[in-house]
Amino acid sequence: MVERLEVPPAAVPPADAGSEGRPASGSWVFVALLCLLLLGQFVYAPYLTSPALQTWSTVFVAICVQALPFLVFGVLLSAAITAFVPASFWIRALPRRAALAVPVAGVAGAVLPGCECASVPVASGLISRGVTPSAALAFLLSSPAINPVVVVATVVAFPGQPMMAVARFAASLVVAVLAGWVWLRFGKGEWLRARHHDHAGFAEAVRHDLLHAGGFLVVGGMAAATMNVIVPREWLNTLAGNLWLSVLALALLAVVLSICSEADAFVAASLTAFSPTARLAFLVVGPMVDLKLIALQAGTFGRGFAARFVPLTFSLAVLVSVVTGMVLL
Repeated sequence: MVERLEVPPAAVPPADAGSEGRPASGSWVFVALLCLLLLGQFVYAPYLTSPALQTWSTVFVAICVQALPFLVFGVLLSAAITAFVPASFWIRALPRRAALAVPVAGVAGAVLPGCECASVPVASGLISRGVTPSAALAFLLSSPAINPVVVVATVVAFPGQPMMAVARFAASLVVAVLAGWVWLRFGKGEWLRARHHDHAGFAEAVRHDLLHAGGFLVVGGMAAATMNVIVPREWLNTLAGNLWLSVLALALLAVVLSICSEADAFVAASLTAFSPTARLAFLVVGPMVDLKLIALQAGTFGRGFAARFVPLTFSLAVLVSVVTGMVLL
């Protein structure tokens, strides 16, 4: 458990020290924002009626409004799992044989979901309580990718295309199990050091996950809307016309955007210039490899682990997505 440093009250200067008779800093911020809004009303308003900006705002708002209910429900469910399901449950539920525990842990991600941010400390806690690392890693990958909230969100985001949800579920589960088996066969104990983190309460987990996931959703929506407006259509058509280039482009985009898995389907659905297989790669890679996950894995399990596990997961996700897309889409 990380010790919390207590700061003596005297070490913290009073909020109004040396500023008697002047408004607090929060008031200055409010006044500054108000001035910016008034300035924008007169300076930037004439430019806000351009068709490109209207298209951008329409795409951005549509993505956020569609994704928000699934994001909130997913955060609530993830926080409940984190706060109320004891790690000892997993030790009793998983087979003793590691090779069998890996697929069982992967499938368990469908019934005990969690977001990407929660899956890393949960997996660390499982390892510290005696669960074989390969099984814990399979759960880490599958939990944010195949849980019911993500599946339903994918169905809603791709109306009339139910096979997209089926392909996402199948490809994500295969990647999780394969990564677990590869780690079981070739992984070494010194590559992985698990640090157990005590989970916060339900309310704290909800607040933390919602603020983080909501921010990534907004960034992802802005990026998707910008791509639809700014990037020339002929560029997208050239990129989308090559299977491997389009798959790699959207896979890398998923890593950079780091969108919550409960909301990424709506961003993927807006990337209409790309093939279903490329968008499937975006959906499979995102919940398993992104910037925040890389940082979390390096901090929790060590940089040596992240340097090996991240390339393994990314490669498997891309290859399995292409094969699954060719077969099912």
